[in-house]
Amino acid sequence: FGQSSIFFGSAVTIKCFEDNSLVKELAATPGNGKVMVVDGGGSTRRALLGDMIAEQAVANGWAGFVINGALRDVATINTMAIGVKAITACPVKTEKRGLGDRGIELHFAGVKIAEGDYIYADLNGVVVSKQPLPMPN
Repeated sequence: FGQSSIFFGSAVTIKCFEDNSLVKELAATPGNGKVMVVDGGGSTRRALLGDMIAEQAVANGWAGFVINGALRDVATINTMAIGVKAITACPVKTEKRGLGDRGIELHFAGVKIAEGDYIYADLNGVVVSKQPLPMPN
């Protein structure tokens, strides 16, 4: 999702379940080309990212999102200069309860992702690396 089908950056991790309070909070901070990795437990019942949070992330320099969960407002997000990998779209927003953890190691899709790991995403999928990978010219 989003206009950037290829994106990469250092991971910033969030674990939350059907509550995107931390996603919203983090999107309001300088992203400096980083990728927000959100483990939503694989839930597709509530969208962890919507157009307003995505717009804020673009304005603050985030490269993209990898979401183990859903997003909404797909048509609008697809007009933004950001990359998003998510399981699916869902029209239902979350409740803001302030729940979740930030900066912890995540485990989903058979992969461990720690804060500071390097995320590389393209049309084929997502690669996680402990070290930066050489980029082709």
